[in-house]
Amino acid sequence: MKGCLPFNPKNTAGLETKTAMLLAEAVCLFLAFILHISGVHGRSNRICALKGSSVDLPCSAEGPVSSMKWYTLHWNDSYILSNFSGDGSRYNISEGSDFNLIIKDLRESDKNIYCCSHITDSPGHCWFYRTELHVTDLQVKVIPTTGEQTVSLMCSTSCPLTENPAAYIWYKNREFLYQDWSPWYQQLVSSEEAVTYSCAIKGYEHLRAPEVSVDSVTSTCFTVTYADGTMCSKNQKSVDEPCSITYPTELYVERTPVDKEYVRLTCAPSCPLTDPKTAYRWYWNESPYKYSESQNFTVPREYRFNSYSCAIKGHEDLHTAQVCSSKDDSCFSVNYVRRRICALQGSSVTIISEYSYPDSPPSLAKFWYKIKRSGGEAAEKVTSDSGWVEYCDNLKNRYTLTINGLQKDDTAEYIFRLMLPREEFDFPGVTLVVSDLKVRMSPSAEVTEGQRVTLTCSTSCPLTDDKNYIWFLNSRPLTLPENQNKHLVLDPVSSQHAGNYSCAVKIQRDIRSPEEILTVQVFGKSIAAINAVRLAVVLLIPVPLLLFHLWLRWTHSIRTSHSAAQREPEEQQKDSM
Repeated sequence: MKGCLPFNPKNTAGLETKTAMLLAEAVCLFLAFILHISGVHGRSNRICALKGSSVDLPCSAEGPVSSMKWYTLHWNDSYILSNFSGDGSRYNISEGSDFNLIIKDLRESDKNIYCCSHITDSPGHCWFYRTELHVTDLQVKVIPTTGEQTVSLMCSTSCPLTENPAAYIWYKNREFLYQDWSPWYQQLVSSEEAVTYSCAIKGYEHLRAPEVSVDSVTSTCFTVTYADGTMCSKNQKSVDEPCSITYPTELYVERTPVDKEYVRLTCAPSCPLTDPKTAYRWYWNESPYKYSESQNFTVPREYRFNSYSCAIKGHEDLHTAQVCSSKDDSCFSVNYVRRRICALQGSSVTIISEYSYPDSPPSLAKFWYKIKRSGGEAAEKVTSDSGWVEYCDNLKNRYTLTINGLQKDDTAEYIFRLMLPREEFDFPGVTLVVSDLKVRMSPSAEVTEGQRVTLTCSTSCPLTDDKNYIWFLNSRPLTLPENQNKHLVLDPVSSQHAGNYSCAVKIQRDIRSPEEILTVQVFGKSIAAINAVRLAVVLLIPVPLLLFHLWLRWTHSIRTSHSAAQREPEEQQKDSM
């Protein structure tokens, strides 16, 4: 965009000047528009930050600071620049050569497109160096699980945070529960009206997500109560009052013929929704369709290659399968057997995609992509060159990806592509979370005899497959009652329970958690200390016995020598006689 420079009127005159200026501006706008629609964003920057936090917007333009200004930018048939002017209490420009814009106490109104540019630069040039600022708050998302009357909880944001969270903190009934690197709550949740859940990001505990409670969960619906009324329709509750929403556990697309040329698609929930203002989001060939939020979507039948799917707006984690406009399924579509997988570190996982294509497709190229939504990392094509990744394409219309020896770095979203690779990843794939095993002890690892102690075999997410656990005490497996599995309850705890505990999953018992020591205090004395004294006594008992034995041998030796000395003169006298 260096060619997009303003014209000097002194160099031209009359109509030629105006024509040249209009032509130059048109060229700049055209080039910027081409950059925009082609995905080539130059030095653009995208930042997502928490509402209430602070953000530092970098100035990407080059040159002397004295001729630079900050602008906001928007498109309305052409790029329009507005001088940025903020109050000094929340907005500051960094000193020195950086010229960065610092915004404190972020608000939703701060969401905008910013650019740092020279006063003489064109709007197209400013677009080339733009920074898109997105502001989000934390929300506890409630997601139904497949085939169970339980839900999963996730500490979520509306955009991937630019700053990777140090850890996620979970609260239950407003009390600290635990912190972990994964945004997923470690256990599945059933209906508990009196229990509330909330989350925060370490370092931003004051920006905690509004509390939620899961009121009921059935095979078709689940009801969630939000402490923040903004989650509900504005006509139902005020912002300061809690509100409840009933969600479906499943969505599917119904096809109804309108005539010979069109078919009506309906986003059908598994149960009636309580919010009359519910909006829907439609996807057309994996891209969001921005022109309709209606439950119904009428499409032409002749577009046989197109696929469609839908979700509830604001709850896109619950997504329908892709369908074709015609019932013969002769379009390009990709679906997944499971959209969320939690697996153990060191184990193997298989991600299954199911696809359809037109009757006579060209040679199909298939691609798996790995993408990490947070941190701004680019999508990475998954290949089998590494040795621990395997592909399988033997089954009809199924393509599987198997990852062996899972590591935490494998935690990501995996997306399957048919035909040509694409750079846009708006359509969700399969979320894989890799977790290790840990033993957590409550109330603590040091307790007094007679207390109630709960040991939990903890993971960073609810495991997808085997949920049967094995417990070990001092490396020996324990026989547990049927009602104890993930949780081992010692009530009352005694001195016999002290020792080293670890856990494993039944079908993967070779993958164990690290050992954790449970110390039990008896009458103010630690069992561990008593055991140490006992061991010392056992070790010290042989010492005096050995000394006594040596003393006996020594005295016996002295006596023997003395007797021998007395007999020797007597024998000499006998010999002389």
